[in-house]
Amino acid sequence: MELYIKNMVCGRCILVIEQELQKAGLKPLQVELGIVTLKEIPAEEQLIKFREHIANVGFELLDDKKKKQIEQIKRAIIQKVQKEIEEHFSISEYITNAIHKDYAAASRLFSEVEAMTIEQFFILQKIEKVKELLTYNELTLSEISYQLGYNNVGHLSTQFKKITGLTPTNFKINHPSHRKSIDSLHNRKV
Repeated sequence: MELYIKNMVCGRCILVIEQELQKAGLKPLQVELGIVTLKEIPAEEQLIKFREHIANVGFELLDDKKKKQIEQIKRAIIQKVQKEIEEHFSISEYITNAIHKDYAAASRLFSEVEAMTIEQFFILQKIEKVKELLTYNELTLSEISYQLGYNNVGHLSTQFKKITGLTPTNFKINHPSHRKSIDSLHNRKV
């Protein structure tokens, strides 16, 4: 049986969910971002206890099919941004392959539920990754641009300034600690 969990965005989230599963007496086969695969169907009391426990730490057990699809889309985007984005990357092809659904329908649903497009969410994730990489100070802006699939540094800089109000250089100098947690990005407009 699979459980879908909203707001799982990192390795620490997986650890927290594993702890909460243990507290509820549930035995997972696998815990990934957004999905828990259980060995057996849990008792209703266990699910209620698990739902309450994870709500206390900022997660939500998803029951609705639409919410599950939204979470799959977000998880796929977050995972892609954490890796290198190749030149000529197509978000529509990537999402279609990741969730095995028609992109136009997925895009409409995402926009309806999240009040932003998939593309806007993708851009917000990329900008947060840029902030992270700028904070580490290990890569040049050109290398960051290449890693995140931007055509050039100018495109990255323009998009970064539009979202943050700062150039990447100004951010690096003045605001290295102003990053947002990935799960809080759903409320921002691009």
